[in-house]
Amino acid sequence: MKFVVTPSRLVLMLCLVSSFVVSAQANDESTLASVENVVVTTSRLSNDTSRLRDNLVHVDEETIQFVAPSHIQSLLNYVSGAGVQRGNGQEYLPALRSPVLTGASACGGILSAEDGIPLKAAGLCNINELFEAHSEMAERIEVVKGPASVLFGANAIHGVINVITPDTTYDGGLLSMDYGSYGYHRAKLRAGKDYGDTGIGVNASVTRDTGYRDGEGVDQQKVNVRHRYSQNDMLLTTGLSYTKLNQDTAGYITGKDSYKDRQIAQQNFDPLAFRDASSFRLWSRLEWHVSDDKSMSLTPYIRNQDMTFRMHFLPGTPFEENNQSGGGLLSQFRVEVGDNTVIDWGIDAEYSKGSLLQYQDGATQGSAFLVETVPTGKHYDYDVDVSMIAPFFALQWTRGPWQLDLGGRYERISYNYTNQMISGRTREDGTACGFGGCRYSRPESGENSFNAFSPKLSLGYLSPEGNHWFARVSRGFRAPQASELYRLQRDQQVTELDTVCATNIEVGVNGRFSDIDYTVAIYRLLKENVIYRDSDFFNVNGGETLHTGVEVSLRYQISTGWQLQFAGTVAEHTYEHSQILGGIDIRGNDMDTAPRHQFNMRLQHQINANSQAEIEWQHVSSYFTNAENTARYQGHDLVHLRLAHMLGHDWVVNLRINNVLDTDFAERADYTSFTGDRYFPGRPRHFMASVTYSY
Repeated sequence: MKFVVTPSRLVLMLCLVSSFVVSAQANDESTLASVENVVVTTSRLSNDTSRLRDNLVHVDEETIQFVAPSHIQSLLNYVSGAGVQRGNGQEYLPALRSPVLTGASACGGILSAEDGIPLKAAGLCNINELFEAHSEMAERIEVVKGPASVLFGANAIHGVINVITPDTTYDGGLLSMDYGSYGYHRAKLRAGKDYGDTGIGVNASVTRDTGYRDGEGVDQQKVNVRHRYSQNDMLLTTGLSYTKLNQDTAGYITGKDSYKDRQIAQQNFDPLAFRDASSFRLWSRLEWHVSDDKSMSLTPYIRNQDMTFRMHFLPGTPFEENNQSGGGLLSQFRVEVGDNTVIDWGIDAEYSKGSLLQYQDGATQGSAFLVETVPTGKHYDYDVDVSMIAPFFALQWTRGPWQLDLGGRYERISYNYTNQMISGRTREDGTACGFGGCRYSRPESGENSFNAFSPKLSLGYLSPEGNHWFARVSRGFRAPQASELYRLQRDQQVTELDTVCATNIEVGVNGRFSDIDYTVAIYRLLKENVIYRDSDFFNVNGGETLHTGVEVSLRYQISTGWQLQFAGTVAEHTYEHSQILGGIDIRGNDMDTAPRHQFNMRLQHQINANSQAEIEWQHVSSYFTNAENTARYQGHDLVHLRLAHMLGHDWVVNLRINNVLDTDFAERADYTSFTGDRYFPGRPRHFMASVTYSY
């Protein structure tokens, strides 16, 4: 493992793990769900909690309601190894045991799902797709860290973020209103009715945020409808999700440390930027216990998404319109062989039709080169049909304190691409651009297919003292995304890309000592065949990156009424291939936007039976903002304060002060050769109040 132990790093880790011995009580029920736990399962069956499922942790519903997040990033801060960076409005860039992922392939590194169903088709992902999940009213948010391709398939290289919506098919519900600074407010409704063997319910929210920066704003609506029917050993659950987003986007501000200037930070230099998006998903899950030793799960689904936005981050600020529609089937069959062996197997299949149009309605601003090579009119216009089929299996063997899990998945993804424009790097009308040709290049229509096998082996041991030790080796993959294959630049007319693969080795332990619940994990993930843009602006394979880290999570019951929760990461993410950028070979450099240290610490106080207070400290260390490691963001520390008070049994009032110390910080820092340093500035101190009625 390439992980250098420096004195400062050693001191930090000693502070995290000293003063307690690794021991625990087996099957301890007292660990809070909001603390990271390894949940023992490899099944997608909703009622199964029997086996090791990679490294599953989750944020629970109580925490979600207490935080009342305006963005899912606030909740993912509680997961060690996650470092999601918020953009403007509902936009974000993901990170999970990785640097912050950017570019056309970024969404291919972490799989996003709601209720176990991927939000987008494999190969047609979108970097902001989690804003289509109903995280603000979720029952819980599950995070699987490390490759999870056996059960989830392509794109689960660094892990999975899965938003689980509540089962609203039983009596009860809630009404809630959130109000905050800068014109933020949100209304929430949850209601259900139980009729015995059947039930129906709804989970809905409406958000309006006029924003801190000039001209920004978010209008968003989300709804989940759920129906349940059960009979004997069969459960049929049907869910519908619909979301709609209308966002006026404020883009980057530029200039070294410009986020520290409140006057600049509040300005919007891209007043015409926007994002309009809608999504629809309908699924039905049949779970049937065929006999005492056999069960099955079948989940057919359909989905449709439309999005139009202005690409304010590109020269010429072109528009993009994209759409995808289709459906699929998730299947799983379980057989228990004797008392100590369980076998799961199934076939997942999917078919989707996607389209993309990129066009520009005005002349590009900037240098003569940019003006000439980024023309008005259409840049790309294509359709692509994507099909996927993937058989998988998982076997678990248990004997005494030992548990062995073995699994594998074979997946084939096929693309049928149709170019609706003139091929090549010309203008829309076929005329040539100066300076050697236009920036954007369109390949001829054609077909591509990709195959991959992803195995996993894990071993667990429950010691007599109650410690759960685990070790696992897993391999994840992703196929090239459609945007990497068909949105080419410069002289490139065709790609010869292959799948990206990642091999992960991980060891760790979780347990309980005295009043401390904890999890410690050490991982090494090597990603090979990485797709990147070379010096000729060609999309090519051949990149290699290394990701190593130590993660610590704990909950410490200090005394009656006082509790400390901690989730921290010390990690290195480095380039392992040679590539010359700006005259510098980046091999061995830190990947850009990869903080070495991140942690979240929350001190909670139960004031009395009806009142609870919490102070949160969020730390992000400095990081490089370019691959050459010549530009850097200094990092930041944020403090948040929360208070909840119950009024009787039905009413709860929440008060929150975010960024208590009024710190100047950047939600995201970046660097380009065209603009230099650029930032999405964070909000100054702001307030929020919530009133919730439960029945």
